[in-house]
Amino acid sequence: MPTFRYKAYSATGSSVSGSVEAESERQAVVLLKGKGLLPREVVEEGGAKDRTSSFSFRRGVSTDELSLFTRRLATLVASSVPLFEAMGSLCEQEESGLLRQTLVRVKERIAEGAALSRALAAEPDIFGESYVSMVAAGEAGGALDAVLERLADFLEEQEQVRSKVTSALIYPLLMVVVGGGVMLFLLTVVIPRIVTIFEDSKAALPLITVILIKVSHFFQGYWWIPLSLAVASVPLYRSAMKRDDMRLKRDGLLLRLPLAGGMVQRLILSRFARVLGLLLSSGVPIMRALEITGEVMVNRVYRTFLRGVMEDVAQGGSLSASLKKSPLFPPLLVHLTGVGEKSGNLEEMLVKAGVAYEREFTARLTRLMGLMEPLMVLAMGLAVGIVVLAVLLPIFELNQLIK
Repeated sequence: MPTFRYKAYSATGSSVSGSVEAESERQAVVLLKGKGLLPREVVEEGGAKDRTSSFSFRRGVSTDELSLFTRRLATLVASSVPLFEAMGSLCEQEESGLLRQTLVRVKERIAEGAALSRALAAEPDIFGESYVSMVAAGEAGGALDAVLERLADFLEEQEQVRSKVTSALIYPLLMVVVGGGVMLFLLTVVIPRIVTIFEDSKAALPLITVILIKVSHFFQGYWWIPLSLAVASVPLYRSAMKRDDMRLKRDGLLLRLPLAGGMVQRLILSRFARVLGLLLSSGVPIMRALEITGEVMVNRVYRTFLRGVMEDVAQGGSLSASLKKSPLFPPLLVHLTGVGEKSGNLEEMLVKAGVAYEREFTARLTRLMGLMEPLMVLAMGLAVGIVVLAVLLPIFELNQLIK
């Protein structure tokens, strides 16, 4: 008889873990509930590896590919096409690649009698825990096509947000690269050739010119120092980010950044509300939905607080009251959550809150980029202007001495 490892909540709300022998995962859940435990994770020992709980799905398969597959599968399921035939049709449509190979394996598991959620769960590198949980909830509720449609919509919307952020960052990064290249060229090629004229004149140079000459000499003779620091910073940063306390400090610092911190918070709140609302609307139990949502949160500050929220809810507390305890969740989200709990449409209120924060994030991003573009041009012009001024001032003084 297979053994299942579990994590659950006791009647007092405390977290417990252990293992139980059962013929299937469903029977394991029934046994745990009979012991007065509320299961939040049941995994067969020796089965698939721990599943990742991310909505990004960017390990070899793009979000566009996954959302298109999900949309096609939803259409076929809604058309009453048998699941095995639907997977076979999707395998034929996919070009050779990682997704096609994955779908072939999924189809083979379905042919052996496995449910779609179980077949997808065996591919954790492509289908995250959130994806699998929603599919399982859709199967249990007999609304698989509707769940797949909502999931496809969510994936497409998340890809749009990612594209907006990427597009917004291209211009500033390009300006930094071009500006840095121009300054490096001036300091290492142009300035050294002009310096010889000043050194031969033996005249006193302006302070700005002296500083520029010293900076130029530094980059000429010790260019390897900043290069070594830049190269060494990458492994040092990665090593530091392996520690939970350092990642917690980094995420807390991101939330406190001027301008950018508010945008990061809006993006996190949008992801939290939309993911939780999507899971609840798909039939995932509240505790399981909160656990998955907590793992989806890339910010450790929010993830840590959500663990406390789960304990409060497990003990019978309301979600809105738990969120109200922290300034991480603004009054609007807390109010909408409370209204949803009282009216019985919590998932709808959460989705509305997620859409509102996503729009606010987009508006702030647009304003910030509109401000950044002229500031970047001004900064680049100012830097070049300082170099030109440091070169021209001594030349003007030499002309005065000649006269």
